[in-house]
Amino acid sequence: MTPPTPSAAAPLEVTDESVVKSPTPTTNQGSESRSPGRLAWKRFKRDRAGVISACIVLFFFVIALAAPLIAKLYGKDPYTTYASQRPELLDAFSYPAGPNGGMSSEFWFGIEPQLGRDVFTFLLYGIRTSLGIAVAATLLTALLGIVIGITAGYLGGKTDYFVGRVIDILLSFPSTLFFIAFMPVIYGLFVAPDENIPTWLRAISLIIVLAGFGWASLARLLRGQVLGLREREFVEAAKVTGASPRRIVFKELLPNLWTPIIIQSTLMLPAFVTAEAGLAFLGVGMIDPTPDWGVMIQRGAQFYTEDITFMLFPGLSMVLFVLAFNLLGDSVRDALDPKSKR
Repeated sequence: MTPPTPSAAAPLEVTDESVVKSPTPTTNQGSESRSPGRLAWKRFKRDRAGVISACIVLFFFVIALAAPLIAKLYGKDPYTTYASQRPELLDAFSYPAGPNGGMSSEFWFGIEPQLGRDVFTFLLYGIRTSLGIAVAATLLTALLGIVIGITAGYLGGKTDYFVGRVIDILLSFPSTLFFIAFMPVIYGLFVAPDENIPTWLRAISLIIVLAGFGWASLARLLRGQVLGLREREFVEAAKVTGASPRRIVFKELLPNLWTPIIIQSTLMLPAFVTAEAGLAFLGVGMIDPTPDWGVMIQRGAQFYTEDITFMLFPGLSMVLFVLAFNLLGDSVRDALDPKSKR
């Protein structure tokens, strides 16, 4: 009987090795095991504009938090009128005597006309004030929008109808005009007309008014999302198992709403920065001598024909921050969107 030839046995060995050493299942499992957050972070890191914008935004927040330390190391403060101590800093017309608004090694961004305050430290504390108010208003707005939007969408019925009409009314208001009209009313509730309004009251009033008119858009968005989610199978399954409404909201609905919440928050914060600066410019928000972006632009508008320096730095810094934050918001939206091709 003829023994089997080696060529007959070879195909079996090759076939067995190909089955054992196939790397395809391991690769697929590794890609499938990545969490949505990790995939979003990977997409965000590939977006160069988003990364640069995030660095710029982070730089502004670090500057705002470290403003007292920077001013101490710099040796100046935003409240001292240095021209009263050294009259030679201003000329006969109360403008900085030096070129470019009095910029020098001592005053990096120059000095303010008439009063002679240091522009650099005034800008540092102005960024701190504006960002602090905008961040607080954004957090309060997000909280109100989440609570009201989810409640209306989940309960439905008369509650949803009533909340929907309130949202329609708020969205129909010309917000800027109502900001201007309501600020004196709020001040009058706590301070007599002949008394000075404390800075803390102005800040709290701004936060309340901005949040009071800003939650409606987020609540409407979340209401629509919840109306669709509450009919899904996983919510129905939770109800069948006897889960409480609180557990359904926090364990089933809210985790599916973080993407629109984050995206809307990144859009609200720069809008609140510009709104706060606009109210300060109009004189119904923060006022001089409190450092603020809007206060600096208001003061600079009085002198821009003769010296644009005092208006240049706050204007450029605010435009840069708002632009960077808007680009960051677009990048975050694209990173969180699984259908994004960027």
